Amino acid sequence: MRSGAGTRRIFLAGLLAALPLFAMPAHAQEVVVVPTRVIYPGETVSAEALQEMMLRQPPRGAASIARTPGDLEGKVARRTLLPGRLIPLSYVREPYLVEQGSTVTAVFTDGPLTISVLAVPLQPGAAGDFIKVRNVDSGAVFTGIVMQDGTVKVGAS
Repeated sequence: MRSGAGTRRIFLAGLLAALPLFAMPAHAQEVVVVPTRVIYPGETVSAEALQEMMLRQPPRGAASIARTPGDLEGKVARRTLLPGRLIPLSYVREPYLVEQGSTVTAVFTDGPLTISVLAVPLQPGAAGDFIKVRNVDSGAVFTGIVMQDGTVKVGAS
């Protein structure tokens, strides 16, 4: 009998020692941003339409999801954003500085020489985008980079 009780004690002590090995690891909670209402394509995302949400388990393969309101605020939705759903960063874009069909100033700069002409964008563009524009006077089509001030830089730098 004694040997049975001693064996049980050793067995129970072994179970207690191994218990931490069976415990599930604690997942760090992660904060993400989700919409509070439906945001339609072309609509600018505002802070009022967003809320922070805690995730118990980070989603797999979602390294590029919105984690702070600053990731989305002021950007434009490319797709419909549904309430309570995670937002991949590819679902939003920067707002266009240049709209298709409007008139912009195209600037060519080469050293001290600067030439400015009026042009019509053939496609919309945000800062840093390459777009095609057409010269209003000659009708020539060329490409340029949309600058932060809304002008289009063309040609040599």
